[in-house]
Amino acid sequence: MNRLMIAAVTSVFALTGSALAGGMATGDQISAAISGNTVQGSMIASGAYTEFYGADGVIKGKDYSGKWRVNADTMCFQYGTDPEACWQVKIDGDQVTWVKDGKDDGTGTIVKGNPNNF
Repeated sequence: MNRLMIAAVTSVFALTGSALAGGMATGDQISAAISGNTVQGSMIASGAYTEFYGADGVIKGKDYSGKWRVNADTMCFQYGTDPEACWQVKIDGDQVTWVKDGKDDGTGTIVKGNPNNF
């Protein structure tokens, strides 16, 4: 009987997690998923990217760097002298969708650590 109850509770949590997948992430969820990891993907406006997001707020790419931070429930980026720009984030497992003004603006895959040694 206990095994059946555990299986039922586990199934409810799994279904709830699936139902929430694709919703906007909170600031804490963004930090937990992104900080100290690499995201590789593509943005609608600028194309392919691979970036490491250091826990210290530094972004490292192949030939560039920048800064990142979580502001409320958005992730903000600043490169060179460009103004800071922020996106809402959907996280589903290792998949990220960057959302700007209510529209999906890019996607990526979270890769553990800094495999490119940026």
